[in-house]
Amino acid sequence: MALSRIHCHLNLPFPSDAARISSSSHNSSLPISSPKAKNPFSIVKRRSSFGAVKSQMTMEDKPLSQNNRMLVYVPAHPLIKHWVSVLRNEQTPCPIFRNAMAELGRLLIYEASRDWLPTVSGEIQSPLGVASVEFIDPREPVAVIPILRAGLALAEHASSILPATKTYHLGITRNEETLQPTVYLNKLPDKFAEGSKVFVVDPMLATGGTIVAALNLLKERGVGNKQIKVISACSSPPALEKLSEQFPGLHVYTGIIDPVLNDQGFIIPGLGDAGDRSYGT
Repeated sequence: MALSRIHCHLNLPFPSDAARISSSSHNSSLPISSPKAKNPFSIVKRRSSFGAVKSQMTMEDKPLSQNNRMLVYVPAHPLIKHWVSVLRNEQTPCPIFRNAMAELGRLLIYEASRDWLPTVSGEIQSPLGVASVEFIDPREPVAVIPILRAGLALAEHASSILPATKTYHLGITRNEETLQPTVYLNKLPDKFAEGSKVFVVDPMLATGGTIVAALNLLKERGVGNKQIKVISACSSPPALEKLSEQFPGLHVYTGIIDPVLNDQGFIIPGLGDAGDRSYGT
């Protein structure tokens, strides 16, 4: 599909969770869609109050339904920015780095679970009267899939904020010469229950090879794109564009988007090797 680009700068106020804007994330020159991309994605900035966003917009000859877009959420919470900054610091020791990864994962999973978890309603007796209540339905546990190794750190606090979870480990390594992924551990079930909700936790979305391999394994097991939310500490445009081409309707929650990959496929400035820095090996 041919794209026509219209570049404009807007000072656009919006309330929390109301705006979905095709825009660059932290760098106004960062492209968010490729002319080759079949499904350009939108970046959503969540704010706790009204604020102004300067954005670069890309418009198409034919508008795509929002339901067909991949949405990338970059929550503008100061705690998320804080923990990303701790992770960036090369002086951060392993135990603090791992704790920062866990805290960032907690916040991103909290944001990602908004308006997504199954609930049950009813009435209970409080000390002073009858109250209408709503609980997370414990009969439908959310699947959490950390991609080893660093995914373990990012997903560490998932069970502390989600009332019911099942954790399935997935080990994928990347060949440092070819940059191609290899699955060395697969604890996924043969088939997921219909309608399952799945968090895939991969700290670094760099070339996109690892996350694409993981999502293809889920697709083989009956999980649709809109049933999946990807949690990532740091992402790059090449990975996001690859995901938007292959998995329309996917939602990605990331702490930061960095614009550059080096020749070894590492994000610049990034965080370094998240697995090595989490575990010191």
